[in-house]
Amino acid sequence: MAGTLGSRLSGIVRQQIINLFDATLTDAFTVAVRVPNLLRELLAEGALVNSFIPVYKTLDTVDRKKLAQAFSGVLIAVNLLLMALGIFAAPWIVDLLTAANSNVDPALATYMTRLVMPFLMLISLSAVAMGLLNADEHFKESSFAPVAFNLASIVALLLLPDTATWLAFGWLIGGVAQLVVQLPALSRFGVLPTPALRGHPALGRVLRQMAPFTLTAGARQFLNVYVTRLLTNSSQFPVGTQTGYANAEALFTMANGLFVVSPVLALFPRFSQYAADRDWAAFRALTVQGLRTTTFFAAPMSALLVALAPYAVSLFNLSRDFEAPKFAAGSGILTGWALALVPWAVVTVLLRTFYARERTREAVVVSAVGFVLEVGLYNLLVPRLDFLGFGLSTAISGVLMAGALVLMYRRALGFPSREVAAHLLRVVPLAAAAGLAAWLVSLVMPEPGFIVPGVIGLTLAGGVGLAVYLAGALALRLPEVAGVLRRLGR
Repeated sequence: MAGTLGSRLSGIVRQQIINLFDATLTDAFTVAVRVPNLLRELLAEGALVNSFIPVYKTLDTVDRKKLAQAFSGVLIAVNLLLMALGIFAAPWIVDLLTAANSNVDPALATYMTRLVMPFLMLISLSAVAMGLLNADEHFKESSFAPVAFNLASIVALLLLPDTATWLAFGWLIGGVAQLVVQLPALSRFGVLPTPALRGHPALGRVLRQMAPFTLTAGARQFLNVYVTRLLTNSSQFPVGTQTGYANAEALFTMANGLFVVSPVLALFPRFSQYAADRDWAAFRALTVQGLRTTTFFAAPMSALLVALAPYAVSLFNLSRDFEAPKFAAGSGILTGWALALVPWAVVTVLLRTFYARERTREAVVVSAVGFVLEVGLYNLLVPRLDFLGFGLSTAISGVLMAGALVLMYRRALGFPSREVAAHLLRVVPLAAAAGLAAWLVSLVMPEPGFIVPGVIGLTLAGGVGLAVYLAGALALRLPEVAGVLRRLGR
C-alpha cells in the first residue's frame, strides 16, 4: 500500500504537469496512450495476476523457473507482433477510438499513438517482473516500480520541450524506468528469467486460464473504447473533456489502487496457495479478511470523494487560468465513480477467489455480462445525467456483479454472508456520516478550481470527515482499526 500511495501521489504530480499543456495536445495524448493501455491488460498485467500465478504456485522450484522462461518468451513474441501492428494501423485505431465529429485532432492522435506503442513491450516486461516477484510474495520492489515510472516521466516532462513528440517520449522513458528498477530484485531472489521460445507442460494450463480472462478483459476494453468514442463526440462534449476524464481516472485509480487493489494483490498468492492445498476453511477466512479490509478503507474514501470531488480535481490546476471544461468533466465523472468504490472492492476480491481456484469461466461470464450491462447503462444514463451517468453506471453494474459472484461462491464453498453483512452494515453508515460531515464543512471553504483552495478544502473538510469515520470505528471496536494501528507501530 505504501508503494501504491507513492505511485498514485507521484502520478497526480505527473498529471498536474500534463495539465499545463494545451487541451488539444493532452486530449490527443490521452487517446494515444489508451491504445497500449487497452492491450496491456489483455496480455500482461491481467494474464500474469489471474492466469500465471495460480499455476506457478503448484510447481516445484525447477519447473517454476522453466515456466517463467517459456511464458515470458511467448509474451514477448506476441507483444512485438502487436507493437508492429499498432504502429502500422494507427490511423484506423484512432478512427475506432474517436467519434466521427471528434473533438480530438485525429492527425495528432495518430502521430502520438505511433510514438507510444513501444510502451506495450515495456509494460509487458515490467508485468512479467511484477508477477514473478508477487508469486513468491515479494511485494516491495514491484509496488514501487510505478513510482519510478512517474518520477522518470516527471523529469522528462519538466526538462524536455512542450511538444507532442517529447510528451510521448516522456511516457516511454517512464516505462523503461519501471522495468529497470525491478531487475535487481529478480536477480537477488533468483527468479530472473531468460526468455525462450520453448514449451513447458504447464504453459498450456496458463494459456487455457488466460483465454477466458482475455475475453473478459476484451469486454472491458470494448467498454473503454465505447467511453472514449463517447467523450470525443463534439456535439455532446467540448474540447478538454478527454483530459478531464483522465484527471478523474487518476484520482479514482489512486483510491481504488491504494485501498482495494493493493490488499488484494497481497492476498492473491495466499488465496492461490490455499486453493492448491484445498484448505477451504482457510480460504473462506481469507475471503472475509479481504472483504473486510478493502471495504473498511473503500467506504470512507467513497463518501469523501462524493462530497469533495471538485476540491480533489482542483489539485490538477496549477494555474488560476484553468480550462473550465476539463474541471467540469473531471468533477462530474469523479463524483459518480466514487459511488462505485465499495461494490467494486467486493467484486475485485471475489474475482480473485475464482481465479485462485482456476474457476475462470464463471468469473468471465459474470464480468463480461457486467461490462455489457455497463455499456447499456451508459447509453441510458449519460444523456440524462451527463457526467454523473458514467460513475452511476459503473456503480450499478458493480452491485449486480458482486451479487452474482456471491451466489456462485456460496454454491461452491459456502459464502460467509453473516460476517460480511454485519461488517458492511457498520462501515457504510459510518462512511455516509463522514461524507456528510465533510460536505457541511466544505460549504464554508473557498470555491474549488485552483489548487490552493483544493488543498485547503481536502485538508480541512476531508480531515473532519475522516476523523468522524475513525471515531465511529473506534466506538464500534472494529478490528481493522487495531490492525492499522499495529501496522503503523511497526
